[in-house]
Amino acid sequence: MHPSMVLLIVAVAGTAVVHGHPATNTPAAQFWQQALPGTKMPETIADLVQKGIDHSPLVEHYSALPSISVCTLFNSVCNPRSVAETGIFFHEEQLHPGSTMTLSFPAEAQTAILPRDVAEKVPFGNLGDVLAAFKIPAGSGEAAQVRDTISRCQEPPVAGEVKACTISLESTVQSAMDMLGIGSTTNHGVWAATSVLPRGGLPRQQYLVQVVTPLEGSRYVSCHKVPFPYGVFQCHIKQGYRAYVVSLRGLHGGPAASMLAFCHVDTSSWNPAHPAFEILNTRPGGTPVCHFMPYGGMAFVKKAGRA
Repeated sequence: MHPSMVLLIVAVAGTAVVHGHPATNTPAAQFWQQALPGTKMPETIADLVQKGIDHSPLVEHYSALPSISVCTLFNSVCNPRSVAETGIFFHEEQLHPGSTMTLSFPAEAQTAILPRDVAEKVPFGNLGDVLAAFKIPAGSGEAAQVRDTISRCQEPPVAGEVKACTISLESTVQSAMDMLGIGSTTNHGVWAATSVLPRGGLPRQQYLVQVVTPLEGSRYVSCHKVPFPYGVFQCHIKQGYRAYVVSLRGLHGGPAASMLAFCHVDTSSWNPAHPAFEILNTRPGGTPVCHFMPYGGMAFVKKAGRA
């Protein structure tokens, strides 16, 4: 599709602005409520859904920002030193009330989640089409991010993993349901969770672990927001990990946070160059690797006891 035609489609969709927050009248929110009854759409996700209606990413310049989210993926080769400064990777024994952790989460790009009917018409898989549609100069940092995300999405999954890249909230929820073996998007056996932290990240300081709550579920799908001009998630499921919700409070004031945390017991199929191994002084197949879920990421949980 010609980029100008895509721009027209997004502009027309943007006229149906939903007033108030969260955007409960949007098709995305209605789909969420039907698929996940009893689970309120996280405010973070509602913000990005509303942004996809109010602001067209095709007319707002896409700026390349570092993304800590991609560094948690199994095939990541991020710089260990810069990742270590965030504190995103840690050992499972640190997850107990009273322990302290030094964290410094950078601000993540707040790319809009497009309405499904718009996202299905916007380029995704072909690099040249994406750069043309979003007027991204070839050779720029933005172009490198787009190329990297497309490449990650096209790579085969690691052993024992099922993965998919999704371009709308509806396709993200549907993919998670499929991975969890749910035949219908109307069910009472799955709920969703996300990390709750400020849009601008967390300032570097020590944080006190106040409460650690295991996520009660039999299977989990993690959906990581990856760098792209509009909201794209890489969702995956793999056996052999535990999940928690961790409440944190800064020892020197500032914002509190409620973070999703995943501890991967089996890392034998991970990229040996993954930064977590150097940071935690372990190796593929060694001690469990734990990480927090950054801003905008989601987890879909099949409740324990459900087939």
